Amino acid sequence: MEGKNKKIAFHTLGCKLNFSETSSVSRQFSEGGYSVVDFNQAADIYVINSCTVTKSAEKRCRALVRQARKINPEAEIVVTGCYSELRPGDLMEIPGVSVVTGNYEKFRLFEYLSEPRARQSVPVYIRDTESSPDLFIPAWSSGQRTRSFLKIQDGCDYKCSYCTIPLARGRSRSSTIKKTIETAREITRSDIKEVVLTGVNIGDFGKAGGESLAGLLRELVKIDEIERIRLSSVEPDLLYDEIIELVADEEKLMPHFHIPLQSGSDTILGKMRRRYTTSLFASRVEKIRMHLPLACVAADIITGFPGETAELFEESLGFVNGIDLSYLHVFTFSERENTNAMSMPERVDPAERKRRSKKLQSLSALKKQHFIKSVYGLRTKVLWEHESSEGFIYGFTENYIKAKTPYVKGKANTIEEIVLTKTDKNGIYTV
Repeated sequence: MEGKNKKIAFHTLGCKLNFSETSSVSRQFSEGGYSVVDFNQAADIYVINSCTVTKSAEKRCRALVRQARKINPEAEIVVTGCYSELRPGDLMEIPGVSVVTGNYEKFRLFEYLSEPRARQSVPVYIRDTESSPDLFIPAWSSGQRTRSFLKIQDGCDYKCSYCTIPLARGRSRSSTIKKTIETAREITRSDIKEVVLTGVNIGDFGKAGGESLAGLLRELVKIDEIERIRLSSVEPDLLYDEIIELVADEEKLMPHFHIPLQSGSDTILGKMRRRYTTSLFASRVEKIRMHLPLACVAADIITGFPGETAELFEESLGFVNGIDLSYLHVFTFSERENTNAMSMPERVDPAERKRRSKKLQSLSALKKQHFIKSVYGLRTKVLWEHESSEGFIYGFTENYIKAKTPYVKGKANTIEEIVLTKTDKNGIYTV
């Protein structure tokens, strides 16, 4: 299929890593003559970059296939990503799906879809058995955004008992600092102000080559055109003092940390096969607060894991309540095939899982309110976004506090110093 006059649409499910990869693949098609349109518009090809972390993500993927088919019954529908990596057969049985690929093969979609070929009566599964699954392919996002998600790492060597990501993404791998800096310099041509470092386990960056995330950060801050650098999720056991101290010392490194907790009970952490204890997690938060009292510190937590009794849940809740976190990302445990947790006894009733999730979400809301109030009077800098609503333009401060100001043409993608003194009914600071 030649790209001239062809329309293609993309939709990303899941993490920022997926988003960076979708954007890189999209650029291939745009540069190859395709018109990239919104997913809710008529297109000749629809590409869904899937996720398999939860059942709801898989359900959403199937719904998107139906949506695309309804918009244009004659379109080719491509599903790639982690869901298609793990269960391609399931996807190939969905009416309307034309092509299924794994994570590595998504970067070959332009090559495949641009070749003249007859329309297949059955779905095509693209799988390159000759290629190494351990190959690292860099990616970064672009478009109508003020920030770019830069993929610096892929895969994971951890064997958490509930997680399918190592199966979908392979072993932990990354490029060198030198090559990563070269990719980062490509981003600067897009007038993007902020770079967010992303991956499956970015704390593992450079491990195979004797390099480190801290070493990469030291080089990234030297790029004059990049004004702000933000970390995505870093495992507690890999969030070394050196990284925290660098964020405190370097103005370009944003005071914003996302640390997976998953449970506030050491018993459950053991069942999950996590590589830290609650005391180590607490020490990381304390270290951050010592150097950066007003930093944003968010955490992931899973509730309803097998064996999480009412007492252990209360223990987890109490730990979270007693630690200085800004807010939580709460996940209800979801059984995933080919994981150890799938066969664990003492499963928590689904209704009880939801009840516990709501309780954690309520605690998160209280912590977020406290965090927003704690920065009152702070003089900080905000990066204004392209998006506007009801006469306002929105942005995020260095420590990820949301702010808004009356819309003025030309303000998007600018950094402005402000003082946080007034919030609206939703807790958004108004300038």
